[in-house]
Amino acid sequence: MKIHVPKHIESLIPYKPGKPIADLISEHGVDEVAKLASNENPLGASPLAIAAAIESMKDAAYYPNGGKSIREALAKYYGLSVDEVIAGSGSEGVMNTVMRTFLVEGDEVITSEGTFGGFYVLAHAMGLNLRLVPMKDYAYDLDKIADAVTPQTRFIYLANPNNPTGSYFNKQKLVEFLTRIPNTVLVMYDEAYYDFAIDDVPDYPSLLTSHIPNVVTLRTFSKSHGLAGLRIGFGVAAPEVIQLMLKVKLPFEPSGPAQAAGIAALEDVKFLKQTIEVNREGKAQWRAALSELGLKFVETAANFYCVILDSATEADRVLHGMEREGIIVRPLAGFGMPNAIRISIGTPQQNARAIEVLNTVMETANS
Repeated sequence: MKIHVPKHIESLIPYKPGKPIADLISEHGVDEVAKLASNENPLGASPLAIAAAIESMKDAAYYPNGGKSIREALAKYYGLSVDEVIAGSGSEGVMNTVMRTFLVEGDEVITSEGTFGGFYVLAHAMGLNLRLVPMKDYAYDLDKIADAVTPQTRFIYLANPNNPTGSYFNKQKLVEFLTRIPNTVLVMYDEAYYDFAIDDVPDYPSLLTSHIPNVVTLRTFSKSHGLAGLRIGFGVAAPEVIQLMLKVKLPFEPSGPAQAAGIAALEDVKFLKQTIEVNREGKAQWRAALSELGLKFVETAANFYCVILDSATEADRVLHGMEREGIIVRPLAGFGMPNAIRISIGTPQQNARAIEVLNTVMETANS
């Protein structure tokens, strides 16, 4: 007897994370590795968050409270009510809850080409009718997405800044877009890279509010606070939306240490400021280097650069050439961009080393 597997699961291509450091060492025998593939915080984690997570381990034998503690802390921090906040295992955990709450197999959902691959995987895993709108200059074409809405559309996903391109849209564009979207269509607005955008992008359209009844805003502690390994994120929406999501979410998500770390990270202003400054300096460092090399790249509002190569073959050659020298970068075929790579911004030293390696790889190609 063969177990029945739904066709949309049998054909599903799983999300492939960035290559681990241990794998690269095993493959190439390098001594020094810089992982610039997964947009992780090059400074590590917030010290206050680490201390809080360790302290919380004394209660490891007890079940966590389902996010109650961090929901209360987030509500106080952002001036919201607890009923407007939900927490999960990273923003992907909240994303999963949103989609399982409001969508069923066959529902029509719309997003852009060249956006977060994890959303594509979730949509296909649920058997949704996923419609992709082409990018415009490596960015969301909000007008075309609005044009694509039909009476069957149930859901729209927007990432701002976008991963993996780093492009963004401003407040005016978002407001105009939302006025065109029926209130029967839920918009999931992903601000995973908010902290890197807010200081550099004029008129950045943060939607960390609950006054728009058909919008859910996602945030994460993974990048700017360095808590990717603990999986802690949150969503903000109208109370009636959050109430429905709380029925569906895993009952003990997120974990106790993740909650403790997230609460402490909110107060670690010094670490966040340092992270943003290192990223700002790194952006300038990489922009100058990529320009000098004559490589095409997308201006970024996040903590990475999307580099556009001549072909998928060229992107693969650059990727493996950098890996052989201990620099891990991200291939973007899984995001629908086979001719591109994504390079996370590291410390000044990591950036300098990676730029040196990239120069060598490109010189070898041209010799």
